[in-house]
Amino acid sequence: MMKKLLLLMLSFLGLGGLAAEKPNIIIIYADDMGHGDISVMNPDSKIPTPHLDKLATTALRFDDGHSSSGICTPSRYALLTGNYHWRRMHGIVNSFGASVFEKNEMTLPRMLKQQGYKTACIGKWHLGFDWKAIMIDPKAKVKSGKKSAYSPKAFDWSKPIPGGPLSIGFDYYFGDGVINFPPYCWIENDRVTETPTVMLDLKGTKPPEGGWECRPGPAVKDWDHYAVLPTLTDKTLDYLDQQKKDEAFFLYFALPGPHAPIIPNKEFIGKSQAGPYGDFVYQIDWITGQVVNKLKEKGLYENTLLIFTADNGPEHYAYTRATKFKHYSPGKLRGLKRDVYEGGHRVPFFISWPNKIKAATTNETISQVDLMATIAKITGASLKENEAVDSYNMLNILMGEKAQNAVREATVQNTFENQFAIRRGDWLFIDANTGHRSRVSADYLAKHGFHPINKKAPGLLYNLKDDLAQKNNLYDQNPEIVKELKALLTKYRESKRSAPLLD
Repeated sequence: MMKKLLLLMLSFLGLGGLAAEKPNIIIIYADDMGHGDISVMNPDSKIPTPHLDKLATTALRFDDGHSSSGICTPSRYALLTGNYHWRRMHGIVNSFGASVFEKNEMTLPRMLKQQGYKTACIGKWHLGFDWKAIMIDPKAKVKSGKKSAYSPKAFDWSKPIPGGPLSIGFDYYFGDGVINFPPYCWIENDRVTETPTVMLDLKGTKPPEGGWECRPGPAVKDWDHYAVLPTLTDKTLDYLDQQKKDEAFFLYFALPGPHAPIIPNKEFIGKSQAGPYGDFVYQIDWITGQVVNKLKEKGLYENTLLIFTADNGPEHYAYTRATKFKHYSPGKLRGLKRDVYEGGHRVPFFISWPNKIKAATTNETISQVDLMATIAKITGASLKENEAVDSYNMLNILMGEKAQNAVREATVQNTFENQFAIRRGDWLFIDANTGHRSRVSADYLAKHGFHPINKKAPGLLYNLKDDLAQKNNLYDQNPEIVKELKALLTKYRESKRSAPLLD
């Protein structure tokens, strides 16, 4: 009876037949991309992004879309579970770090697998593996500067590596783990495709912008960072080539760019007016276009829910880029990666589903944790009370329904343990004396009209409707709003669930 009611409701929404013919789902997840890097979102952008522009204008574009954190691992965890990261962690998984997931934890791929989906993850993982399972000599280390790093002899590379993507519901994985973390090799499913035999050696080389930012560790001989993005692109297109119209699939395509090392391939050099980083974003745009073209070629595009977003805002190189090229990666926003200011977590966010989602731009606030409940609603999956606890069902918004009130009561933003922010309506409260963590000069703040950092400030309050750039702290003028938001933040942090149960 319930199934019939669900089908009736889906039919009413224009989604009839989903239980029998579910949409394919693809998430393209960029790494360290700013709100102002895509030209359709920033008229002053120095980076041409024709494919993302087209996607944005044929999709529902969320101008108020957010990652859970201002750094990599926590945002990825939140995206794949529907839980705010700060319930579990704040920092990233470091070299040879353990998995952040609990055994049998409900995840997006596990949920979709239960719904009959084929599931694949291609690209950056950065959520940990059980490296201890293949470690044979923890004392096998090599000195690297003031620190030491595991050598290739520390591990038995012939063994499967548990605790990775396959352990949380993915049927298939291909990637290099993290482009700037060891081991520098390809991992397919749970095994390396080639044994790392040397330590990574980048001496005498330099990327075209910024630094390599590569942690020392084991690598396969002649490992080439420039081959990473093209290889992942080819693997993704090959995977799409294998898909059939009558078998629903979920693909999580986690790009390693435009995160450092900033290494656009030669055919993309000079394509922007924002230096190597701009060229790297141009390459990401091109890759997105290749995915869309492949879907159309295979006749899969019409029944594919395609989501493009990013894990956090741009890296600190953005300040130099702004001066050198007059390109502002965060657009009009204050802050960068790591910051709890908007520039740290307000990211590009497009959701496309031809003939189902009408092309539009919305100011509705959405967080990446909301994808879990929304996709559950679309596919007919059910979630328990302790699953996807911060995930709001946004299906009505996707279907273009106008609501009297915002779907989300409030949204919590956080990167580091002692910096939290909460957004309700137009008001955003930061429970700290600054929202910055990425180093920023007083001169830069003054030049762009941002209020200076006051280390004695009891907190920060902004009205984003009037002050999206967060230039004016209204904390002292609005004590009642501060009190309300502070109490709501405390309630959320102490609760086990912030979102309503999926009906």
